[in-house]
Amino acid sequence: MKKNILIINGPNLNLLGTREPEIYGDVSFGTFLHNLESKIQDYARVTYYQSNSEGGIIDFIQENSSEADGLVINAGAYTHTSVAIRDALANLKIPKVEVHISNVHRRESFRHHSYLSPVCDGIIIGMGLDGYEYAVDFVLSVDPE
Repeated sequence: MKKNILIINGPNLNLLGTREPEIYGDVSFGTFLHNLESKIQDYARVTYYQSNSEGGIIDFIQENSSEADGLVINAGAYTHTSVAIRDALANLKIPKVEVHISNVHRRESFRHHSYLSPVCDGIIIGMGLDGYEYAVDFVLSVDPE
């Protein structure tokens, strides 16, 4: 049976490939996701969601996590502000990995704090889009309890 991995992107990540390419690269998330899905298609499937809305992200987590085997999230700016997304993640019993494309600790000081990190099983920072693949690999390696 294939594992179902949720990948969630927050605000402005729909602009990957064109948004500040010197920070985020010039590959769209759609292109990256297509390549990732082709690598894992024999043993996992991805349910992908992107929203610029905090409530949309929370609704997606609540509506889809019961059918998921793991979750990868880049909440964008909500990482640094959203207790509500943190609370939605804290309720989950599946492996969760927080991802950031850039090294947030080399950027503005407001990006140095994450509300999500304490409720995630791992954090991948500054590895570009490859960080998502590393996160998926981790989630797939965790044995269900």
